Amino acid sequence: MVKKYMDETKKGFMQNIGDLSFKKIDETNYEFSIKVEEKFLNTGKIAHGGFIATIADTGMGNAAHIAAGNTRSVTVNLDIKFISAGKQGDVLVGKVEILKKTKTLVFINCKILNSKGIVATASGTWKILL
Repeated sequence: MVKKYMDETKKGFMQNIGDLSFKKIDETNYEFSIKVEEKFLNTGKIAHGGFIATIADTGMGNAAHIAAGNTRSVTVNLDIKFISAGKQGDVLVGKVEILKKTKTLVFINCKILNSKGIVATASGTWKILL
């Protein structure tokens, strides 16, 4: 669960998402996962784009936090591309890569996959709050 790294997952907006697991693979690679529940679907019965964007932002933001030495970081920009649909019951896995870290910024890419392939790709920049 992300809470292991940041105590933000059960507060405010994030309490609507539930258990988003997160793990550090190495210094530049991280992974998160979550099961698509009915409450995360849009009217077309596929994972809502806002849900996908939220998990991408949360997973990449958590990686930025760790890469910044456990210093609070905030999203400066987030770009997301929806490739295919996530469906109820799918386990979505986010593969997060830290591309570059400067004194004040962290640049990150992410692929979100289900068992059939890529659901979405995302990239963003996080500002390290000094």
